[in-house]
Amino acid sequence: MLAGLGDVTSWQEELYVRLHQEPELSMQETRTAAEVTRRLASFGYEVLQVGGGVVGVLRNGPGPVVLFRADMDALPVREATGLPYASTRTVVDHDGATVPVMHACGHDVHVVAALGAACLLAERRDTWSGTHVALFQPGEETAAGAHSMVEDGLVDKVPRPDVAFGQHVLTEPAAGEVAIAAGPVLSTGACVRVKVFGRGSHGSMPHLGVDPVVLGASIVTRLQTVVAREVAPGDFAVLTVGSLQAGTKANIIPDDATLLLNLRAYDLTVRDRLRAAIERIVHAECDASGCPRPPEIELYETYPLTDNDTEVTARVTAAFVDHFGEHRVRHLDPVTASEDFSVIPDAFGVPYAYWGFGGFTADQEPVPNHNPGFAPAMQPTLATGTEAAVTAVLAWLGRPAVSADR
Repeated sequence: MLAGLGDVTSWQEELYVRLHQEPELSMQETRTAAEVTRRLASFGYEVLQVGGGVVGVLRNGPGPVVLFRADMDALPVREATGLPYASTRTVVDHDGATVPVMHACGHDVHVVAALGAACLLAERRDTWSGTHVALFQPGEETAAGAHSMVEDGLVDKVPRPDVAFGQHVLTEPAAGEVAIAAGPVLSTGACVRVKVFGRGSHGSMPHLGVDPVVLGASIVTRLQTVVAREVAPGDFAVLTVGSLQAGTKANIIPDDATLLLNLRAYDLTVRDRLRAAIERIVHAECDASGCPRPPEIELYETYPLTDNDTEVTARVTAAFVDHFGEHRVRHLDPVTASEDFSVIPDAFGVPYAYWGFGGFTADQEPVPNHNPGFAPAMQPTLATGTEAAVTAVLAWLGRPAVSADR
């Protein structure tokens, strides 16, 4: 089947350039979804709109059902790659602000690779049997998209898969290689918004107020001890204060301050320990400062743990080695970033595997995801992502004769 990869390369590259130039923010992926819908329908898939995402179902006789998921959204980042097809788009975000938009995480690669795999599977139905579910998800960057699809009845609208797959373009391994491992491969994560309340005053009269800036600084300092002193040295945990905002003028003590926190762990109990420590420390510091009212603590953008099933991962790894060769299949060290992919297989109650594939060639300096300079090499990145998707799907759906075609 993959001998036909060259037939899809030209339109994949053209589509990739267009998607990269026309990125859309989370839960606003209308044009991307329309393009995905059009392509899947032209391949012969039954197409459904679910929770802002698109699902294509291709039934091809008896056999397992395999779901492959790709995410579609971009980020509020101003592109600085210097690419001839760099994004110059600005859009209005959910808060009404005008922001630049860029595919700074490679979701354009994911969409194009998944469409290429869907096309190849549709063109070579004689080589496999079963059902392929091609799922294109909105809102991964805000942890809203997978939940949106599930809440819109995904489980009842599509065939129940036997297994689910997802992938992500990364700075490691090298371009042309894939990396996979069993167990936790992406951290569980969450954001926390903390608002503390002081009592405003003139900057020359601090004794008449309760200073939320000093209070916020105390909270930031104390939070730095949580991972160092409350988490076992062998456990992974990150607690970051990404924002502390308060006040408008040098001589005004403000009424309140807002802190934005981010936490990561490879274990849900560790994540819960971090959350409990945040609550305890924030309340204690507010009490110590004599705040006029209790703090507000809000958990948002929560991401589940991505924990690859051992048996599924072993089967996918064997298929990768068979197709790519051992020298192009690497071990995926746990990544500290988070994903909402596992919300979908968890909703169905099925096992899954998630892997990474390289986006940077030897002559490129790797630039991390979410950076304004993130620019994976178009090839062999698109080809590798497409091949990996098809190879994993065929590990369940392929007939014995498929190996001879390779």
